[in-house]
Amino acid sequence: MAVKSKKTAANETHDSIAEQTAAFLEAGGEIQKIDKGVSGRENNAGPRHIVLGKPSPR
Repeated sequence: MAVKSKKTAANETHDSIAEQTAAFLEAGGEIQKIDKGVSGRENNAGPRHIVLGKPSPR
């Protein structure tokens, strides 16, 4: 009996990402290096204050 290799979800995901990356690069895409701690998210709303529990009487 031949033994079939089992594809796990992680292997399928890894293969899919590798294929998509190769296609992106072949189409002329570039991969940019982003410094550690830099986020693409912009905080336009400002800080949000959340109060947990019952409101204190004033």
